[in-house]
Amino acid sequence: MIEFLLDGHSQVAPYMQLVQQVKQGLRTGLIEPGDQLPKVRAVAESLAINPNTVLKAYRHLEAEGLVEGRPGVGTFVRRTLAGPSLAGQAELRRELVGWLRRARTAGLEQEDVVALIQTTMRATFQDDEKREEIA
Repeated sequence: MIEFLLDGHSQVAPYMQLVQQVKQGLRTGLIEPGDQLPKVRAVAESLAINPNTVLKAYRHLEAEGLVEGRPGVGTFVRRTLAGPSLAGQAELRRELVGWLRRARTAGLEQEDVVALIQTTMRATFQDDEKREEIA
């Protein structure tokens, strides 16, 4: 089962952080169709937030067709976002863990790593898009 975390320094609204975490879980296979999301009250208590914030996240996911609420039972995953590349993610994850350990050894803090990954990813995807346009 997914365990939610909130970043109090993020500019992303708490409900949207929950939505993003569910979507990440769906993309990586951590959450699969049929799985039950944590109960609203349990999430609200563990994160010390208003239950309406959790309800808003769950409603957002329901509107996207990713989950369905069953009155008196809970909220269940309807579909996945994992693509055909899911099988290859385990090896990539191991490589990434090794890279992250090297980055920490080199003295990079979490914010440094995020900045490095985001700028490199942006540049790489832009380069790939330009190559596709030329081809």
